[in-house]
Amino acid sequence: MARKVKQTGRTRLSSKHQVTIPVRVLREAGLHTGDALAVEATAAGEIRLVRLEDPLAPYAGALTGAYGPGYLERLRSEWE
Repeated sequence: MARKVKQTGRTRLSSKHQVTIPVRVLREAGLHTGDALAVEATAAGEIRLVRLEDPLAPYAGALTGAYGPGYLERLRSEWE
């Protein structure tokens, strides 16, 4: 019986139009599980994936210390 040899960096398009991207390629691109991606057709037979940036990410943690101790608990108690 002939043994299949898996070639690194290659994949196939499934009947459901899905593709598995090799981990090595994802690591080189700096992509991670959960990243939102834009998909663009750049030429015949060529597709480009681009990570979408979270527009709020640069502001995460910007208000650290803006609210005093217990503020969130007091605010939550108003909802009860």
